[in-house]
Amino acid sequence: MNTRPYIPTLRTLARVLLLTAAVCLCLAPDATAQTTGGTQIQNRASASYSDGTNNYTTVSNTVTVTVANVAGLAITPDAGSVPTVVSGQTNVDFTFTVTNTSNIPTQVRFLQSGASIVASGPVTVQAAVIDLTNDGLGAGDTDIFGNAADVLSATLARNASLTVVVRVNVSAAAAAGAAISVRLGDAAAGGPTFDNQTANSSVNEVRTSTPTGTTSPVNGESEARGDISTTVQNDAQLRLNLNAPAGPVALGSNITYTWSLDNTGQRSTVAQTLAGAPAGSNTGVFVVAPVPVGTTFVSVTPPAGVTVLYSTSAITNDPLSALTVWTTTGFGVDPVSATQGFQLPTLLTQVGNVLVGPLGQPGAVGPTNNNDDYTNKTVSAAAIAGVAPTGSTIAASTVDFSNTLQNTGNANDTYTLTAPTVPAGFTVQISTDGGTTFTTVSGGGSTTLAVAFGASANFIVRVTAPAGNVVLTGYDTVIRARSGNTNTNTNDTIDRLYTGFLRLNKTFTVINGTGVGAATDAVPGADIEYTINYSNVSSSGGTNCVTLTASSIVISEDGNAAPNNWAATTTQVLAPAPSDSTTGVITDGTTSGAVTATTTFLKDSVPSLAPGASGNFKFRRKIN
Repeated sequence: MNTRPYIPTLRTLARVLLLTAAVCLCLAPDATAQTTGGTQIQNRASASYSDGTNNYTTVSNTVTVTVANVAGLAITPDAGSVPTVVSGQTNVDFTFTVTNTSNIPTQVRFLQSGASIVASGPVTVQAAVIDLTNDGLGAGDTDIFGNAADVLSATLARNASLTVVVRVNVSAAAAAGAAISVRLGDAAAGGPTFDNQTANSSVNEVRTSTPTGTTSPVNGESEARGDISTTVQNDAQLRLNLNAPAGPVALGSNITYTWSLDNTGQRSTVAQTLAGAPAGSNTGVFVVAPVPVGTTFVSVTPPAGVTVLYSTSAITNDPLSALTVWTTTGFGVDPVSATQGFQLPTLLTQVGNVLVGPLGQPGAVGPTNNNDDYTNKTVSAAAIAGVAPTGSTIAASTVDFSNTLQNTGNANDTYTLTAPTVPAGFTVQISTDGGTTFTTVSGGGSTTLAVAFGASANFIVRVTAPAGNVVLTGYDTVIRARSGNTNTNTNDTIDRLYTGFLRLNKTFTVINGTGVGAATDAVPGADIEYTINYSNVSSSGGTNCVTLTASSIVISEDGNAAPNNWAATTTQVLAPAPSDSTTGVITDGTTSGAVTATTTFLKDSVPSLAPGASGNFKFRRKIN
């Protein structure tokens, strides 16, 4: 035992252990994720339909909504706290997490000279840093307290965060119960979180700073505020009482020392680890009792649960621990005259006349007369599959039209069939023997057809259209029949070939009720209302013409079918519900059931659509 004179002292080493999470440019929880600014949300509808015999497909134009850049910033904690402190306590760390809630990468601006930090109460700010080294305040961090100019952080990805550590010292004169607050930023609106507020260049601001070259956010820059508080408390206060006999005691006798240890403060003591002491008995609160000079240690009786350690070395300090979507033309016959009781024959002049029109309807009338009656048909499905409006056919197509010619003259006649009007690049042929042989009439050719007085005859017109014709367009071939008996008498009919006849035209409107940006800015949270106008572009009018009715129409809006990407970037809106202005029935395209909030594929089934008729299919999607 060290027997030199020694006055026992006990210094209480109470400490507050604060978690100083290092700054990490790591992703925050994806629950706050927004669609990235600049993202192009594309939407194209497709449809299948029938002309009553054949099935066809078509697509709409593609519309693109570009998501606007929106700034956002969050600082936590809000109304946070750290364990109570004691007067005179030094190096107390207040730790904040600053998160980029923008939908674009951005930087964070901290004002010069530590102005972004506001401390109140009996404290003095000693340092503040962006912790870049994952070790709390230390070397390698970015100073935002002693900075002579504004500090810009490194660019933070969407939903990424950084950590700011503010270190303070508590005044030695701080009274118990005194409140201490440290704020990072000074956003005055938006409580209780004070996040995502429009920056106003206030004196203690922490705000976003859009990197050079990036389009400015529609809501301007954003600021936020975080705050942490604590209360000054009485420290742990240990009182040690040592008792000894009054003396004098006889030389050689034993002196019995007794002590009692009490904590009269408001904090519990914190166990310390004694360097060099045996494991298992080296942690706790230690009372150091030196052996007085002139004596020899004899024995000790420890209280229950207390371990006694012995040493011959002086203990000079204690260690510390620390801890992050049609008409007819008649003819007259001279009256029969009767003389002497018998009839005299009357000579009849042969007058040739003709009607030609759709199959079985030679006397059909078009919208204006019996020379513009028509038969409408469409090209092959392969020629138009997947071609959007304004596009061109992708394959040649050959289509046969059936027409009927009627001899409306007063004698047998032989008619000449020609094609005075033929679309550029088209080939037109006529068969008068039921399709066994064909004669080319495009380019000035002709063929003949003999028809008895009062009779009718059918013939086939074969139209071959090359690739490269604009879709959803009618291409007219005029077929003319000329009487051989009276070559000035003719009649025309039109064989009209459509390059598809159901048009889908898509438009959109952005409805922004978020309060961020303008009423039509496509910000996260805004709705996009898509309208698909579907129309039968084929001609109508006249009597007994052959028209095209679109039947069994199914319009598909599949958010995952390329080029569509709206399934991943938007969410279905149920109020207002998807609608159709005609007789269409809208269902979830995947389940064939009702449309729900999770629907990413919608179908609109329309039984039929007459020539010239149209309808609208509408639905809304909210931008994520």
